[in-house]
Amino acid sequence: MEYEAVHLDITDGLAVLTLNRPDKMNALTTQMRAEITHAMKHAARHARTVVLTGSGGSFCSGQDLGDASSTGKIDLERALRDEYEPMLQAIYDCPVPTIAAVNGAAAGAGANLALCADVVIATESAYFLQAFARIGLLPDAGGTWFMPRQMGFAKAMGAALFADKISARQADDWGLIWEAVADDQFDAHWRARAAYLTNGPTAAFGAIKQAIRGTYEKTLPQQLATEAHLQGDCGRSRDFAEGIVAFMEKRPPKFEGR
Repeated sequence: MEYEAVHLDITDGLAVLTLNRPDKMNALTTQMRAEITHAMKHAARHARTVVLTGSGGSFCSGQDLGDASSTGKIDLERALRDEYEPMLQAIYDCPVPTIAAVNGAAAGAGANLALCADVVIATESAYFLQAFARIGLLPDAGGTWFMPRQMGFAKAMGAALFADKISARQADDWGLIWEAVADDQFDAHWRARAAYLTNGPTAAFGAIKQAIRGTYEKTLPQQLATEAHLQGDCGRSRDFAEGIVAFMEKRPPKFEGR
């Protein structure tokens, strides 16, 4: 598939999916959502880590309010079900680790697009904004699911009602994201994090994602059973065998991702 609104590069197991409408602050259109969905599914099959980032000075400003195909008399429920949900599920269900490298403003659905990733790394000058109430809407694109789980009920409710900007440093302190990084170190830092994941035990990372994401729906005995089952699978992997040998030989492991 030829992409126009995004750019996908896959090199040495690392996929970097860049939102590529810098003149529009990478605002989301119908076409862009379809391209993100397709690119994520392709990257999931051909990479060991996927990074989602933005071009220019913004990560994503949310819905493009000037997109004739996405606004006006749009059926918002249909758009969310038919366009946003497949995109978000493609990110959330990705079997390999995902990083949102938030290089600038992440607003509205753009903020929640970032929160859908496994790990969010933001430059200190970035911010997150649940802007929906400003135009008479509620947070969507998973915002009402991600925020309470990641920073608690009180902060989530305030962010949704007041639509205040949350700086990257605040987001880090509140547990909304993994870390905020100085602007001049940002690019090198997220690339180093992505390289670590790309060269790591991919199957174990997938098990980690499955176990942690399922914990809210399980009792402790159910979660212990899940851990035992997944650990059994990991224990039969080539990466586990390599990890043990490397530990005994006092050298870094060379994981194959299987």
